[in-house]
Amino acid sequence: MTSRYDLVVIGGGIHGAGIAQAAAAGGFSVLVLEQHGLASGTSSRSSKLIHGGLRYLESGQMALVRECLHERELLLKIAPDLIQRQPFYIPIYSNTTRRPAQLRLGLSLYALLGGASSIVDKAVRFRRVPRSEWDELDDLETNDLEAVFEYWDGQTDDAALTRAVMRSAQALGAHLQMPATFTGAQLNEEGCSVSYQHNGQIFTCETTVLVNASGPWVNHVLAHITPAPLQLPIELVQGTHLVVSGTITHGIYYVEAPKDQRAVFVMPWQGNTLVGTTETLYKGDPAAVQPLLHEQAYLLQTLTHYFPAYRQSPEILSAFVGLRVLPVGEGKAFSRPRETILHVDRQDYPRVLTVYGGKLTAYRLTAERVIQRLITTLPDRAIRADTRTLILSS
Repeated sequence: MTSRYDLVVIGGGIHGAGIAQAAAAGGFSVLVLEQHGLASGTSSRSSKLIHGGLRYLESGQMALVRECLHERELLLKIAPDLIQRQPFYIPIYSNTTRRPAQLRLGLSLYALLGGASSIVDKAVRFRRVPRSEWDELDDLETNDLEAVFEYWDGQTDDAALTRAVMRSAQALGAHLQMPATFTGAQLNEEGCSVSYQHNGQIFTCETTVLVNASGPWVNHVLAHITPAPLQLPIELVQGTHLVVSGTITHGIYYVEAPKDQRAVFVMPWQGNTLVGTTETLYKGDPAAVQPLLHEQAYLLQTLTHYFPAYRQSPEILSAFVGLRVLPVGEGKAFSRPRETILHVDRQDYPRVLTVYGGKLTAYRLTAERVIQRLITTLPDRAIRADTRTLILSS
């Protein structure tokens, strides 16, 4: 007998896990197909930050920042042992592009969008760090240093968070098939028939809606659906990170890369130092993406520029790279809009929904919106839980 689900979700990253949790919480039956392992792609190769996206204010994406700040606070409450609030430091030098007055204005707006009810609240406050405290900042370069601002955001283990969300989904009744490779789907008026390979065998199931949350593989998945839904033109942008021996302990540093003034983070990570990220267009197989030598040199140049202690041939312990999905557009990837796009095969009673893009911080909100978008297609079910109150644990 062929199994039937309300939703089949392709992809076991943070968005696939989040959508499975939201679906199961809404009382729907859901199957997740993951081809390798949970968080085996970009969801384990991010910058590990739960944040509002301070830099998005420069491109006017205030709604995105407000949403992410709201989600940051919610996640800090429901996942206290997976997400920690951390101090972030922005050093301003004589040649830094963003001047102190500009940073103060941006941080004030960031606090306001974060719902600042009290400026003494650690969740939203910021301050200019007194010169007397500069020597405490992990041997930060102080030549030509004019100011340092401190504000607060969050840090997480992205893979651990993804696994916790999937465990929550499974506790609510979601099914996970892994490893399972999606091989195709046939659309019909009632939904679609899905085929996948597991342990060398081909299985089929029926679903009311197929949710494509496969990250950089989204258009590859759509190409295996008959009739083929419309694909949005996208670009894949690789972001490389380095893990370097040595310890940054005081907080997370938000600096300008000396080569092109892009934002780069330097942060503590599992007893070492994490530096990232880059933004390089990628056109190959998502499974074959690798850190490039010039990206590693770029990140090392940034690290050693700001932290003299690393100038004596720092040891690279590892390098990893994730792929971001961006709509094709004008200008550099760094300044492109980062809103998540929910694309359906038809406006009324969609059978396929594809998630283009998405941010780690906003995974829960994205999942909630996916279910809202599909509510006219999905059957009536009794709600089991609210993802805003489900506690996530490691």
